[in-house]
Amino acid sequence: MKTPVVLTVSQLNTYIKSVIDSDGNLSNVYVCAEISNLADRHVSGHFYMTLKDGASSIKAVMFRNAAQRLKFRPENGMSVIARGRISVFERDGLYQLYIDDMQPDGLGALNLAFEQLKRKLEAEGLFNSDRKKPIPKYPAVIGVITSATGAAVKDILHILSRRFPVAQVVLCPVQVQGAAAAAQIAAAVKLFNSGPFADVLIVSRGGGSIEDLWAFNEEIVARAVAASTIPVISAVGHETDYTICDFVADLRAPTPSAAAELAVPDKAEQQSYLYSLRFRCRNAAENRIREHRARLEQLTASPSLASPLTAVNIGRQNLDAILSVMRYKLDAVIGSETKRLSGLSGKLDAMSPLKVLSRGYAIALYPGGSVIKDAASVKKGSEVDVRLAKGILRCAVKDIVSTKPKAGEK
Repeated sequence: MKTPVVLTVSQLNTYIKSVIDSDGNLSNVYVCAEISNLADRHVSGHFYMTLKDGASSIKAVMFRNAAQRLKFRPENGMSVIARGRISVFERDGLYQLYIDDMQPDGLGALNLAFEQLKRKLEAEGLFNSDRKKPIPKYPAVIGVITSATGAAVKDILHILSRRFPVAQVVLCPVQVQGAAAAAQIAAAVKLFNSGPFADVLIVSRGGGSIEDLWAFNEEIVARAVAASTIPVISAVGHETDYTICDFVADLRAPTPSAAAELAVPDKAEQQSYLYSLRFRCRNAAENRIREHRARLEQLTASPSLASPLTAVNIGRQNLDAILSVMRYKLDAVIGSETKRLSGLSGKLDAMSPLKVLSRGYAIALYPGGSVIKDAASVKKGSEVDVRLAKGILRCAVKDIVSTKPKAGEK
């Protein structure tokens, strides 16, 4: 009977790990599963998750060097196909899948990454129309960011020189595909914005597959374009191609050639407009001169200007007529008021106390000037004034006769 071997936990886990690692069937496996319990370690860059189907689950980890190659961002509930190896995490005695690569199940990684970034930037408001800057109508300097050897730059330069040769074109050559392309494009946009180096920017490349155009879907390019203080025209690929750069740019052109046409006015159209404007201005000036000349001739032919004294004499006659009417009405008013005044004067004279005094009557007055109506109100020995028709007598009261009324008197 074989003597049993007593192992430590570490020895046991090491042995199990060696058995699993030596199994060629487990060194390169593909697993179709749904992601759950996703943990994104931002500091380390590792992804930890659980892969599950309807009946089972397995722990999985994707280290930073593999995670950096992903074109999309894993999310809980996402169905993926993961490729990797099965091994044991000795410390916990846990076997798990070490993921080397991962692709969305049913949707390409690039398409998924495109939609994820699009949703993210749209939620931040980077696609809003109210943040779009207008393209200057007459740019003096046009910045072009594209490959120096592609067909796009030739089309752009040809159209710019034909349509608006007075504008200066500054080309900043960059890679438009490949691992270094996105960083170069973003750096070129920032370089133009570091000074007054352009009035408008064209960010462009020719057509290609989604992989070829991918640099223009990178977040670094999108944020550089969105942050640009210089208006940006995006022209990437053909008319049916859309990139994230198109959405954040101030204007999207369907092709590089169209971008050049949108960036500048057409010289021939501007010349035609100027000729038309000059013709309209000349016609307007001539019409205004004709109108004023006709008006002047009409005025000079009028009687008032032909014989100015005629109008003066007519005015004098009108003034004399008005004065005559005023005098007549004024005399009538004066006569009427004079007659009314004479009547009032007669009435006033008839009622005047002086008229009564002239017939021999007198008025007894207190020294203050008020009329004495009752003898009882005067004391014996006091002084009173007696006013006559002519003059006043100052008298002393010697006696007061009884003031009792006679029978029948009040």
